[in-house]
Amino acid sequence: MSGKNKLTYLALGGAGEIGMNMYVYGYGPVGDQRFILVDAGVTFPNMESTPGVDLIMADPAFIAERADRLEAIFITHAHEDHVGAIGHLLPRLQAPVYCRKFTALIAQNKLERAGQDPKVVNVVEPWPATVTVGPFEVGFLPVSHSVPEASGLVIDTPAGRLVHTGDFKLDPSPLVGEPYDPAVLEAIGKKGVKALICDSTNVFSPHAGRSEADIKPEIEALMRDAKGMVVATTFASNIARLKTLAQAAHDNGRSVAVVGRAMNTMIQAGFATGVLSDFPPIVDTRDAGDVPRGDLFVLATGSQGERRAASAQLAANGYQGLTLSAGDTFLFSSKTIPGNEVGVARILNQLSEQGVTVIDDSSGKYHVSGHANRPDLAEVHTKLRPLNLIPMHGEHRHLRAHVELAAEAQIHGVIAPNGSIVDLTGDRAEVIDHVETGRVYLDGSQLIGAMDGVVRDRIRMATRGHVIVSVMLEADGTPIGGAWVEAMGMPDAARGDLAELLERELSNAMGKAASRVLDSDEALERLVVKTVQTESQSLVGKKPMVTVMINRFDAE
Repeated sequence: MSGKNKLTYLALGGAGEIGMNMYVYGYGPVGDQRFILVDAGVTFPNMESTPGVDLIMADPAFIAERADRLEAIFITHAHEDHVGAIGHLLPRLQAPVYCRKFTALIAQNKLERAGQDPKVVNVVEPWPATVTVGPFEVGFLPVSHSVPEASGLVIDTPAGRLVHTGDFKLDPSPLVGEPYDPAVLEAIGKKGVKALICDSTNVFSPHAGRSEADIKPEIEALMRDAKGMVVATTFASNIARLKTLAQAAHDNGRSVAVVGRAMNTMIQAGFATGVLSDFPPIVDTRDAGDVPRGDLFVLATGSQGERRAASAQLAANGYQGLTLSAGDTFLFSSKTIPGNEVGVARILNQLSEQGVTVIDDSSGKYHVSGHANRPDLAEVHTKLRPLNLIPMHGEHRHLRAHVELAAEAQIHGVIAPNGSIVDLTGDRAEVIDHVETGRVYLDGSQLIGAMDGVVRDRIRMATRGHVIVSVMLEADGTPIGGAWVEAMGMPDAARGDLAELLERELSNAMGKAASRVLDSDEALERLVVKTVQTESQSLVGKKPMVTVMINRFDAE
């Protein structure tokens, strides 16, 4: 253990991937550092790689093992990939939580639903106000994003100032929330920034980002010209977009209905925290059916193709009494996140089959990103003039491209994907160590490790099938009757019922087995598994998972 103080950065999630954000900053002697944690987010499963899983989050093992030295948790904003894990992981971390008012309400709701005490969440004022925890003085720097009160963090330490951007864009007219103010960035940069830890999502987008206000005229024109019912879906947390859509519809004589829990929750949270001062009147969905189709506008959850969300149900069989018909218009005022294309395409095709006019974001008219594009990132580099850049919130190719962009401004960059410990103590940042990182799954009500084997077994059963075998033996090892077999997720063989064929082969194998095999549960199980898998491969071309139940009966 060294007595020299070090300032370090470590991503447990969110660097080398998009989503599941979790970052650790440490200061103090190696082995006795004090820490803060920034964000505790989730990503979402898919049936191909994580069947049955409800949520995926970064494994907090590194910081959980040092929870006695964790000063606080700071949440930058209310998106699921930054706050979604807080209710599930807080019991392992046991630290106070700090965030701005809107984010705090969302975090408190998550803690309550997880049975945790929401009072651990502390509401903080924006920069230049700061919070001091241990050796860290942290301020919440307002930034524009696609959710209210998003914030970067100004982290002052005895070894220098760090700026952690969180998710951000440079928007002078965000409609809801604080606008971009370059003077504030310049003032922060004048005091010297040792390292900028920066969003990299849109580093490949070559043009300056557009403002939320830029799409308002296009949305107004759509509402004016559409003839039937209009439905729009977008991210529920994008309150500015929800307001723009609803206001444009209202101004063109349409009644506004909101379907889906997430959107209603976010609108209510906006009013409760004061970030939303007004919103067009909302009609109850039970009354929306009485509104003439040409006079109705519906905001619906499910922009990413989620099967249980309102958009998917509307496209299939209707939702809460509302149905779509030929001549209606369905607007995707959102970008499809990579990985969600299949779910979105399913909805698009269902809508097309019904004669609904579908408008997606291919034209760029109805959606703007919440992340800074390449020229915007370069502007932030110029305003803050950091000694070092550490890109985050991006796949590895994003991190590399962001480091190359920083080099154009003579800023030293470090590619630090999850698990890389970066030493920020001196003027030149460098990776000094690596720690093991991983994922934790919420599976039903339980948290399980990605390597626990639960999901692996589920995938094997899904791809290979499952055979259950029950055998009964006398106390002396003599089989009683034949084996009983049930095959699930397996096709029948060309020669007949697979289970019957396997029962026959197992009876033959057990009849020929030596007594030492029949007397040992372990040896008998190996024989059964080998027989089932060998015969199944021969009969149907599959090697299933096999569960063996051995019952021995003592002589009376």
